[in-house]
Amino acid sequence: MATSWTTADIPSQAGRTAVVTGGNSGLGLATARALAAAGARVVLAVRDEARGSAAAAALPGEVEVRRLDLADLSSVRAFAAGWTGDLDVLVANAGIMAVPQARTTDGFELQFGTNHLGHFALTNLLLPHVTDRVVTVSSMLHRSGRIVLDDLNWERRRYSASGAYGQSKLANLLFTLELQRRLTDAGSAVRATAAHPGWAATNLQGRSGSRVTDAAMALGNRLVAVSAEQGALPTLYAAVADVPGGSFAGPGGRLLRGAPTLVDRSAAAFDDGTARRLWTASAELSGVDFPASLPR
Repeated sequence: MATSWTTADIPSQAGRTAVVTGGNSGLGLATARALAAAGARVVLAVRDEARGSAAAAALPGEVEVRRLDLADLSSVRAFAAGWTGDLDVLVANAGIMAVPQARTTDGFELQFGTNHLGHFALTNLLLPHVTDRVVTVSSMLHRSGRIVLDDLNWERRRYSASGAYGQSKLANLLFTLELQRRLTDAGSAVRATAAHPGWAATNLQGRSGSRVTDAAMALGNRLVAVSAEQGALPTLYAAVADVPGGSFAGPGGRLLRGAPTLVDRSAAAFDDGTARRLWTASAELSGVDFPASLPR
């Protein structure tokens, strides 16, 4: 495990292609910048192409922009249908946090639909192209999450913005767990890994709809949070370091700081039975499942 890993430890990515969802700002932009600087061809998969193009113009190397709205499964399908050739690393980074109750285009609770279902569908649709790694960005707030399989979309429960976020981030880890199991069973060399940034100062916070909550998050960003560049290191570590499939990377120091390393997760995130049932539910909701065959 790493003790002082930085972007200087990223091996050459020349000849490799990476897709970073939400790559136009925050952790995604920092991840994309580091991969591009190491020689990768980087595709920013973003909802707003104008903002994506502005971000891409400031990045080194070969960077392109393609539209992807994870809250619209037709957009996810269109992105995947337009992909040709190999994809070495898929970084499922984009997400929303503790937002007011809303629905995706397809009627799913917005945080679950965006953070989990959109990436679930995208990953499985792109998986026949992936040659090396799928990295899913979760959160330490997965520890507060609970998977309620008969109410994943908050139709029976009283809505909790933080509860919905926690559920979606726990779903990210359970997805990684079950994806790795399926990849192993299929004889694939592709690895599924996950990462969390600690508390990084990005535009993810501050969209709760509550002035008090947003002000508290802004204060925390100034006093406690690390930079987006530091927060992206666990994602980069999970994407390029020689770590086992199923690994979870995060900052190794106190107060969710420090160099990236492999970190622990909640007992709920190790629940194989719930991971399999969540996969089945996600496939039914999205209409997308694990590919029938994969390159070995």
